[in-house]
Amino acid sequence: MRAARERFRTRDVIQILGVSRRQLQYWSQTGLVAPSVQTPGGHGRYTFEDLVALKAAKRLIDAGVSVQRIRKSIAALQKILPTVRRPLAELILVATGDLVLAFRDGAAFDAVSGQEWVFEVAQLQREVEDWQRSSAEPSALRRPQVVRRTRARARSA
Repeated sequence: MRAARERFRTRDVIQILGVSRRQLQYWSQTGLVAPSVQTPGGHGRYTFEDLVALKAAKRLIDAGVSVQRIRKSIAALQKILPTVRRPLAELILVATGDLVLAFRDGAAFDAVSGQEWVFEVAQLQREVEDWQRSSAEPSALRRPQVVRRTRARARSA
């Protein structure tokens, strides 16, 4: 894959992602996403992985998440997931309001707190089946509950 080995200049990144030179400079200076490679002359060059991270950051910003919130999310994700070196490039991040959700291994969790937001469907299926087995009582045992509810409704009417 040729693009994965290429190094991109600032002007290339501006054209590819539709961001301004000032945005790239700000993101680099504030540690959001900086070019991974420096030329001998001191010019930054972006890798394809950098482009992925920049695109993720841009989408979050376009969705209304502040740069400060994104940086906070990145720092927290690096603590929560120590094997993830570059969360913006390695994880799927989604904005829901000012909350950033990270997706990994079939689950979604708050990028700052680590609180899981999405449950496994298979686990829910097992829980429903367990509930169905435990609630499969003889109809005679369930009938008094219906009668009590009916009487309660009749009194309040």
